[in-house]
Amino acid sequence: MHGILAAVFEPLSIDPVDEAGRQWRRRWGTESVPPLAAVASILRIHQILIARLNDALAPFELTMARYEALMLLFLSRRGTLPLAKLGARLQANPTSAASLAEALEQRGYATRAPDPRDAHATLVTITERGRQVAAEATALLNKQQFGTAPLRDQELVALTEILRRVRAGAGDAASEPVSA
Repeated sequence: MHGILAAVFEPLSIDPVDEAGRQWRRRWGTESVPPLAAVASILRIHQILIARLNDALAPFELTMARYEALMLLFLSRRGTLPLAKLGARLQANPTSAASLAEALEQRGYATRAPDPRDAHATLVTITERGRQVAAEATALLNKQQFGTAPLRDQELVALTEILRRVRAGAGDAASEPVSA
C-alpha cells in the first residue's frame, strides 16, 4: 500500500465507530447510538473507498473526482459538455469543476475551449487519449469491484437499496432498485 491508502489504513488502537458510540452512549444514552454508529460507519467507509479508488487510479494520474469527470465526458453523446453542466452533474462548485477540467486537460485527457454558441461558457471535450484512459481505468475498477471487497453482489444490492431509502427520504433523485 502506498499514498493515501497507507495513511487511511495505519493500524488503529481502537475502532473509531465503536469509540464514538461509547462516548455518545456515556453522554446521551443508548437511544441515539445506532444512528450515530451508522453515520460514523458510512463516513469511515467513504474514507476507505475513496482511498482505495484513488490508489487504484493513481497509475492513470486520476483521482476518483477526476475519474468521475472523465467518465461524464466519456459517456456523453458527443464527448463534450459545458463546464457548468459538468460541474452540476458532479455536484461541484464552479471553481472545483474548473479545477477538475484543468487537471484533465493537463494530462491530455480533455480539452477546454470557448463555446461558439455562448461567449460566457466553456466546453470540455474528451480526447482520444482520455477515451483510452477512461476505458483502461474502468476495466481496472471493475476488476477490483470498485474497492468494495469483501462484499458480494447480493450484499451490495441490499446496501444500495438501504441507502436509496435514505436518499429518497432526503428528496434525492432515487430511481428503481439495482438488481444483481
